[in-house]
Amino acid sequence: MEAVILILGLLVVAFMALGVYATVKAVGAAKRGVDRTITQARRTVEDTALRAKSYGQLGVGAELAQLRLSLRTSMRATQEALRAGLAEDASLSESLGLFERLGVHGRELDEELKALEREPDKATVAARLPGLKERTERITGSADSLRWAARDRARQFADDDLSTLNAQIDMEAGALRHWTTDEPAARPGRQPGRGGDSEAPDAPDAPGGVRTPPEAITARDPRQHTTYPWQKAARPETTN
Repeated sequence: MEAVILILGLLVVAFMALGVYATVKAVGAAKRGVDRTITQARRTVEDTALRAKSYGQLGVGAELAQLRLSLRTSMRATQEALRAGLAEDASLSESLGLFERLGVHGRELDEELKALEREPDKATVAARLPGLKERTERITGSADSLRWAARDRARQFADDDLSTLNAQIDMEAGALRHWTTDEPAARPGRQPGRGGDSEAPDAPDAPGGVRTPPEAITARDPRQHTTYPWQKAARPETTN
């Protein structure tokens, strides 16, 4: 009796622990979902604000906003392309690692540009703009190179797979139409001295003007009739 009570107690504790674990996992997943939604919403708001600044302002502020928008757009597109391709091509893991290192420089540049937007000394900011543009172009150029290389690789794999599939389909189609590649069976013709489909031709005039009577017409041997190329012809029986 004590053993049964002990087992029941252990089962209750196990179920309770399992319920707590499931609750913690569900809460964690919900929290991550909320954080992801908040991050995406904040990113959308920032991008919208940058577009408004780049088109609605003039001077240094508009150029800084344009640099930030270009940097963020390029980095985000490359990250999404690499992560999506990694699910089908494991070799992109090294490319994703290089992109993560590039992302460190991208985030540093974005923070610097963001701080310069609030800088009151616009003349100093204007003097530093050429260097900031060069850094932005170097980072976005590398990100774009990784993104397009990943896309070209995926397209090449798709083209190779399609070529292989086309070749297999052509082979299968040829196998289904195998009778078109066989030599057509010879149609029965007139054979001298043997039965045919029509009467034997008249023999040349014999001496004295008497014609030789035509040979008798023999019936066709049913064992030697014409067959289709994909059928085996029956062998005539041999006589000793």
